[in-house]
Amino acid sequence: MLFNSYEFIFVFLPITFFIYFYLNHKRLTIASKGFLVFSSLFFYSWWNITYLPLILISMLFNYVIGNSLNKEIVENKKSFSKKSILIFGIVCNIALLGYFKYADFFIENFNFAIGTNVNLLHLLLPLAIYFFTFQLVAYLVDSYRQETKEYDFLNYALFVTFFPQLIAGPIVHHNEMMPQFANNRNMVKNYRNIALGLFIFSIGLFKKVVIADTFSVWATAGFDTATTLNLFEAWATSLSYTFQLYFDFSGYTDMAIGIALLFNIKLPINFNSPYKALNIQDFWRRWHITLSRFLRDYIYIPLGGNKKSSFRTYSNLLATFVIGGFWHGAGWTFLFWGFLHGIALIIHRLWSNLGFKMWTWLAWLITFNFVNIAWVFFRAKEWDDAVKVLGGMTKINDLSININYLEIVCILLGFIIVVLLKNTGYYLNKKFTFNLIEIIITSLFLFICILIIRLGKSSEFLYFNF
Repeated sequence: MLFNSYEFIFVFLPITFFIYFYLNHKRLTIASKGFLVFSSLFFYSWWNITYLPLILISMLFNYVIGNSLNKEIVENKKSFSKKSILIFGIVCNIALLGYFKYADFFIENFNFAIGTNVNLLHLLLPLAIYFFTFQLVAYLVDSYRQETKEYDFLNYALFVTFFPQLIAGPIVHHNEMMPQFANNRNMVKNYRNIALGLFIFSIGLFKKVVIADTFSVWATAGFDTATTLNLFEAWATSLSYTFQLYFDFSGYTDMAIGIALLFNIKLPINFNSPYKALNIQDFWRRWHITLSRFLRDYIYIPLGGNKKSSFRTYSNLLATFVIGGFWHGAGWTFLFWGFLHGIALIIHRLWSNLGFKMWTWLAWLITFNFVNIAWVFFRAKEWDDAVKVLGGMTKINDLSININYLEIVCILLGFIIVVLLKNTGYYLNKKFTFNLIEIIITSLFLFICILIIRLGKSSEFLYFNF
């Protein structure tokens, strides 16, 4: 079930909303939370009910481990240390993710290196396994650090399964969500949150259905269909994917934030106009913010961060982003994408230490073009696809242009939107009144999107594949 589908917009969401608040109105708090957990699991099972036991087992396992880490453990010969329990919990979570996502990758490379012919497993990747795995690993580490409180299982189950952010994030922390689920004030309908939630949801839906899915046609044609690309086609292809990815993923996040607000739950901002960034560090403070936070707090800092030698700092940066690249996908192109960003961050740190300054326009141009070029490896299914697009982008002697005026206009509009307009986080931090302009925008966006969905022109979100 997709956020951009009729069954979600007109059936699942309104039914879940009204029953949840009806139960709260009758002061059946436990029943309302149980219903929301059930609805979230139903939402998750819509794609493939086969993997429902997987998330249930993972949820129960991590609850037991998390509670064990929260309790005082008497160190003796018959008990395990908290550190041992933490390592066991993390290893089990990563092993589960690794089995489903990376087994075939390692088998393929083992076959290539050794010359064997081990059969691939061809496992179907369980939906959302990336996001709930990282979320639960963070929960275990926070429990080990005594940064979590012991809530009842129902609130914990909501934390894990809450359907707006279950599939593709944001990656949330225990201390961001559990207090909200335990707060009785959130059991009552809040009409400001409903209005703001619908407004942000409509923006996210428009980003996905109208903008991202339009760019996807040209990105797919360039990466997957065309055999060769001239200079104009190659740049149009790369920019189309750069905008497709942003509007697709930020659109999902906006919809998740908007839906959560309907239930009086505030999810963290995940995008802050990343294509306005003036350097690569600034980009990662704006792009997929909750993933950047996870990589910093649970990989970079535990590796030593910047507390040791410069060489160690640079090594930690590189290792963190190579791991981040591998998290996105089981392929060498994803690893190389992470490697490129790690190298870029090292260069930025060296440049900053030298104290050099750069014109603002030049800093933006370099940053945006680096991100755009790096996305080519992120999108390419094979190395040859990346070489084809990058090769075309450097064909200065091939200036033949098959003008697609609609594509040119959309790319220019893409630049205007991502560079000049405010992001949806702005509305979360201002006094929202739902004035006439905002009512018109919400109604118009919803009408256009519903019409496009009716024509069968909407698609899955890109991050469902990661």
